[in-house]
Amino acid sequence: MLSVPIDTESAVPMYEQIYSYIKNEIKDDRLSKGSKLPSARSLAAHLTISRNTVDMAYSQLVSEGYIESVPKSGFYVAAVSALTSIPTLPVIKKEVKKQIKQSCQFDFSPFAIDINSFPYNTWRKLSKDCMSEYNNELFLLGDSRGDESLRNAIAVYLYSSRGVICSADQIIVGAGTDYLLLLLSRLFNRKKLDSLSDSSGTSLSDTRQTENVIAMENPTYKRAYEIFIGMQYDVIPIELDQNGICVDNLFSTDADVVYVTPSHQYPLGIVMPVKRRQELLAWAALKKERYIIEDDHDSEFRYKGKPIPALKSMDSFEKVIYLGTFSRAIAPAIRVGYMVLPEELLLLYKKYLGMFSSTVSRVDQYIITHFLSDGYFERHLNKIRTLYKNKHDLLLQTLKIFQDKIIIEGENAGLHLVVYFKTSLSESELLALAGDNSIKLYGLNRHYITPNKSSYPGILLGYANLSENEITAGITSLYDTIKYHLN
Repeated sequence: MLSVPIDTESAVPMYEQIYSYIKNEIKDDRLSKGSKLPSARSLAAHLTISRNTVDMAYSQLVSEGYIESVPKSGFYVAAVSALTSIPTLPVIKKEVKKQIKQSCQFDFSPFAIDINSFPYNTWRKLSKDCMSEYNNELFLLGDSRGDESLRNAIAVYLYSSRGVICSADQIIVGAGTDYLLLLLSRLFNRKKLDSLSDSSGTSLSDTRQTENVIAMENPTYKRAYEIFIGMQYDVIPIELDQNGICVDNLFSTDADVVYVTPSHQYPLGIVMPVKRRQELLAWAALKKERYIIEDDHDSEFRYKGKPIPALKSMDSFEKVIYLGTFSRAIAPAIRVGYMVLPEELLLLYKKYLGMFSSTVSRVDQYIITHFLSDGYFERHLNKIRTLYKNKHDLLLQTLKIFQDKIIIEGENAGLHLVVYFKTSLSESELLALAGDNSIKLYGLNRHYITPNKSSYPGILLGYANLSENEITAGITSLYDTIKYHLN
């Protein structure tokens, strides 16, 4: 058992003392890679402190990558011992700069956007308007859920673009999807506690004894997975078929919440058809406590056919929690996300989480409100859709150099393609070989909760932040690099 020295008189919070102690033990190799840590409950009992304190320390260590959480097994030390032998700072700077210059000549990141398309002039104008004298109230605290004017603008946008019918009252604005998922995790805990209290008089301290289970697509948006694991959820991976998440497999679990990306599955790009959506809604409708989290992460970008309506637009049972963000369509630094809560969860949110202040500056809220309501956003989307479609089509055309040596999936939407290379190389070997030739690729394996069973290495080829010349040159260079390794 870890004997963590805790100074109860210190101004440093106890969870931070535990976090610092374990981190230093790992960095100094006193806790070796793969070592199992005591459970949060047993360590809390050993130190005679609240389990919440240990949970917070472990969550921070997981977030920073010092430890890993293995479902139904516990917490284990990650491979970070190399940190103890990092060279001096001047050498690091030179080495890192050299590596970046060599490895990022062609960076096919699926997370990047074309930052050159950012509407600087419009943003500057709206920022200037915001600073006018009559907007002094923006420097006061506003509604904790986000300014009503912004929530109204989002409601109008969702109805016109995604077919989602909701009121401004149902919308919660927060600094990105990650923050909103953390709020949801707390909300589900409170709802479960309320349900238990109604029947058995369970107290707040007993909520940690209840099992939190959530199902997720496999592969999935790994950051969401890490958040749920960090909040002590038991995550159940559900395999995908050509129509998305396998609902039959979902029925065989004891999950009450499922996280999906139905309009453009991340990362595979599958579009969930209407029949599968109806099956998913039917699963949720069978029990009062069941909910679907719909992450509509890049629904703005579809290059063939009509836009796919949101799952929320079919939600007659009030079972879908809708998540959206402006980070992909405007810029990553615009940390403004939003969620639409069903009425029942909204009441619980107001009751238990209403004390949380909005994490988005009211100045930013003002700018985005007018960016939406004054028509700037629609014009911006039309512009970048055309830009991204041209890059998307060029990438597909350039990939023809590989002939039948690749399999392409997830085209016609989003900001990346999934490409499987018919080669005897493993994914890690392919990434390393490309990296040695100044091409940065992003593997598919990192998005799987359980091991990827594909016989070919899969790569997420992003194109948003590359020029057309870079796309052509980068794919040509990739072909020249691996052509002798193709089957």
